[in-house]
Amino acid sequence: MEKKNVLFNREMMLTAIKMSFVKLNPVVMMKNPVMFVVEVGTFVVLLLLLFPQFFGITGAFGYELTVFLILFVTILFANFAESLAEGRGKAQADSLKKTKQDTVAKWIQKDGSVKEVPASTLHKGDIVLVEMGDLIPSDGEIIEGLASIDESAITGESAPVIKESGGDFASVTGGTMVLSDAIKVRIESNPGESFLDKMISMVEGAKRQKTPNEIALTILLITLTVIFMIVVMTLYPIARFNGVLLSIPTLVALLVCLIPTTIGALLSAIGIAGMDRVTRFNVLAMSGKAVEAAGDINTIILDKTGTITFGNRMASEFLPVGGHTMAQVAEIAAISSLKDDTPEGKSVLALAKRLEITYPDNDSQIAQEIEFQAETRMSGITLKDDRKIRKGASDSIARWVEGLGGNLPADMQEVGDSIARLGGTPLAVSVDAEIYGFIYLKDTVKPGMQERFAQLRKMGIKTIMCTGDNPLTAKTIAAEAGVDDYIAESKPEDKIQVIKDEQALGKLVAMTGDGTNDAPALAQADVGLAMNSGTIAAKEAANMVDLDSDPTKIIEVVSIGKQLLMTRGALTTFSIANDIAKYFAIIPAMFAIAIPAMNQLNIMQLDSPTSAIISALVFNAVIIPILIPLAMKGVKYTPMKASKLLQKKPVRLRPRRRHCPIFRY
Repeated sequence: MEKKNVLFNREMMLTAIKMSFVKLNPVVMMKNPVMFVVEVGTFVVLLLLLFPQFFGITGAFGYELTVFLILFVTILFANFAESLAEGRGKAQADSLKKTKQDTVAKWIQKDGSVKEVPASTLHKGDIVLVEMGDLIPSDGEIIEGLASIDESAITGESAPVIKESGGDFASVTGGTMVLSDAIKVRIESNPGESFLDKMISMVEGAKRQKTPNEIALTILLITLTVIFMIVVMTLYPIARFNGVLLSIPTLVALLVCLIPTTIGALLSAIGIAGMDRVTRFNVLAMSGKAVEAAGDINTIILDKTGTITFGNRMASEFLPVGGHTMAQVAEIAAISSLKDDTPEGKSVLALAKRLEITYPDNDSQIAQEIEFQAETRMSGITLKDDRKIRKGASDSIARWVEGLGGNLPADMQEVGDSIARLGGTPLAVSVDAEIYGFIYLKDTVKPGMQERFAQLRKMGIKTIMCTGDNPLTAKTIAAEAGVDDYIAESKPEDKIQVIKDEQALGKLVAMTGDGTNDAPALAQADVGLAMNSGTIAAKEAANMVDLDSDPTKIIEVVSIGKQLLMTRGALTTFSIANDIAKYFAIIPAMFAIAIPAMNQLNIMQLDSPTSAIISALVFNAVIIPILIPLAMKGVKYTPMKASKLLQKKPVRLRPRRRHCPIFRY
């Protein structure tokens, strides 16, 4: 849910007003070419106002003063819009800075002793002890222990989260507090490089770069400005030829009225406000480009475990095959998990303990530990009596057993499929060339997934689930979650390939994930949204981080991206149409005296060039602050496919009542 955030408050307004004057610095104004032209024109009028004798101008002080004041106010309003947008981000950064403090860290030295040192002195690779009530000094990975952690300082969520060593949920963030137990954390960032430091930097907008769309729009605005400069320059000799005297202040004012000052004034505010809006949804965008790209997303790739499902797959049952007993399967499964520090491995030992299964639980009989690999999708141990105990995906264990010359049990396929149909994960266990049975791992789809994916479908966005599970399990989870497509038994390179395939079709692709194995795909995607609960590698590879670890947050990100694009398009269209309208309103009034036929085009019945210029300048200045709320909040977006939007009938203007001249939509 979006956090409550007041658009205007007294402190922010005062700061924005102050910065409006600070930004008058020409070096700053040059970053916005359109408004820089306005500032140069304002300076020229000021010189004419202060030193009229040098320009041979007399008797026009009141008119020149009016033009100068209106132009000056126009610049201030433009600076105010940008300052207000920046102020919102800096206010959020200040609140984050309150959570960043130089805490005392319990540094574990090489000899095992604990020494208290300032957190700012810790470096990558250091090991620290964090006990109940302590703040985690810096970003890191839990290497030992399990604890309940309060992340409200970062995420705003009051509910604590459980973090433990092993798996994809061992990542912890500096500034969060341990509420129970104690953990050992390996520091993964150097001073000044923590996730919180990056958050503050990003929220303040210090590293914000213009997006390709914004650059293209800037080029368009510069082009229009140059065109209207040429138009104004050619108007001067045309006016002299027709006996109409156009003063320099009039030409400057005319130029300012005709160039696209409205969108030029609000362009920066729109981009900054877009990043600000995703931040208010607890999503940290590393650049404005990421927010903008989200608005054009066609496909979203989602990792299943920890993203679509809760990710804590737990052993719930031991199922024998090939004539073996449940106790035999449980014993072999427990032995295969002795060195498995993942949550799944720990759950196998816990289930065996609950079932009162006896098994050797010391290292004296272990000859070799076989760690899990994404390529083999299998792990286990080799005992000193040369027995090879393995557990892993059904097809991997089947290939392993057949490679040793063994045969597959007749009921293996049936039992494995029954687990998969229930949405579980069948983890096969074997001893040498004989399969004993399955560990039934359960995973649960997060609530509300179907509704959220239905929203994405309304936007015309395709969802693809990637999982290492077998096809039957993947199909069951995909149907329950409501995704459009799925890829089973996928490896990290498979995720990258599906992203590349979609991109080759000209589509923009988003990827959500939380594990280290998701990092390559997150980096390849146009928009990579990492979960804050995930690994540091995933967060560093992504260009967005969801502090709430809610994969469906991508819906809000897409909506905000579309809002940004629609807002910029709407204001650009308005600005250009407005400038063209002013051109046809001012020119007839300027030449009506010399060319009476021009009165036919003077639809506003303006009496003189002076009244035309002043009225256009006033409108030019006033419209900017009026449009600031629109630039900050964005155009309302309703999820809808583009084809359906184009099929909608145009809105007709009709009178509210026959006798009432007021029209409505």
